[in-house]
Amino acid sequence: MSSLTPTARVILGMLKLGVATGYDIKKVIDASTRFFWTASFGQIYPELKRLQRDGLVRSRQEPRGKVKRTVYELTPKGEEALRKWLIDREDVMFEIRDESLLRLFFSDMLSKEDVLANVRMQQRLFEVVLDRFREIEVEARAGVEEGREYPYLALRYGLDFITWARDWYADVERRLEAGGPLFELDDGEPGRGERRLGAAG
Repeated sequence: MSSLTPTARVILGMLKLGVATGYDIKKVIDASTRFFWTASFGQIYPELKRLQRDGLVRSRQEPRGKVKRTVYELTPKGEEALRKWLIDREDVMFEIRDESLLRLFFSDMLSKEDVLANVRMQQRLFEVVLDRFREIEVEARAGVEEGREYPYLALRYGLDFITWARDWYADVERRLEAGGPLFELDDGEPGRGERRLGAAG
């Protein structure tokens, strides 16, 4: 199992892609992995120091004018730690942190009008995210031409997932407006019902 922290994983990956400063790592995260794996400045800078102390990265000073600037790169030990994490078959987990879905989970205490307002808001949010992803797609396609295929593949996952989620909330909205049941439960195996929340029908 990898000993890398969640923040270390994204930092080492970014360094491997050539993103060399803490500021630039944060900037690239905000334009790419933030939608599924993020890190703050308060996490990035202490982790860079720890990684350097552990011999996984090294640094040098490259000031720009009067601005101090520390540039980082992977050491051979860091390259190996990154590779071991990338091929680790045991240290993989799935987690979605979605506050809107958490609100939906507790929505039995709300009026139908309040639930509808939340559902519609979430659809608008997904549209905003989709617009942002489409902007990112232009740069990601350029990356493919330069030999970086997998960031674009991850973006395609995001586009497909957010499109599905937007449409799922649109289906919830239609069902709420219709006033009927949100879904029908059957007596079969859990997860096997033909009419489920968000299913066509």
